[in-house]
Amino acid sequence: MSAFAPRRVVILAGQSAEAQKARAALVARYGNAAEEDAEVVVALGGDGFMLETLHRFLRRGLPVYGMNRGSVGFLMNDYREDDLPARLAAAQTAIVHPLRMIALRQDRPPVEALAINEVSLLRESRQAAKIRILVDGKARLQELICDGILVSTPAGSTAYNLSAHGPIVPLSANLLPLTPISAFRPRRWRGALLPSDATVVFDILEAEKRPVAAVADYTEVRDVTRVEVREARDVLLTLMFDPDHGLSERIIAEQFTV
Repeated sequence: MSAFAPRRVVILAGQSAEAQKARAALVARYGNAAEEDAEVVVALGGDGFMLETLHRFLRRGLPVYGMNRGSVGFLMNDYREDDLPARLAAAQTAIVHPLRMIALRQDRPPVEALAINEVSLLRESRQAAKIRILVDGKARLQELICDGILVSTPAGSTAYNLSAHGPIVPLSANLLPLTPISAFRPRRWRGALLPSDATVVFDILEAEKRPVAAVADYTEVRDVTRVEVREARDVLLTLMFDPDHGLSERIIAEQFTV
């Protein structure tokens, strides 16, 4: 991707003491633009704060350059106080489309939310969930008995999806992982890889007996009856990375991590 040379930068930080200390040092050294005037966002924290920042600026489409002042930091660059303007000017960009979730509930308005990592359906009680899966209007699995199921973006495929033994997907693959969580029946079903333009619908079977919650990143909707998920092609998120530390390279490297 092409380099981006910002002129006005707003520096934001998570709540941890380490992140706040880093912000104070960077602001003292480079200044800080007002959010409404900013051309690029520098986010200091971990992956959770990066997701918060991306959601915060969803509608404005500002590129976000993260530096790790958290724990895992998969979506973050290494933290260094020196040469911030040069790093921003040399940074490469990765474009990510979130997922759009529309969750239906009995006798209540639908809830729409965007997910940068994944949309997950999770059982709410001791009873396993029963879910029918439709892809582009065709029933592909009449009944999945499970703890849950998720649809992930490629960028989110190394997060909860990977923990649920789903596949890691490169950004350029135009695929969405569909991954069951503790599938009981069919026991050997391990999920599917779907085209990025697919529409996935989950019908909750026996919803009153076996209640299910739907979660899009940190938006949770309980007692859903049907959930529709598709890629939000009209929404573009721009993440910035140091040239030797790009997101595509990290996703490939993660597949060889043992």
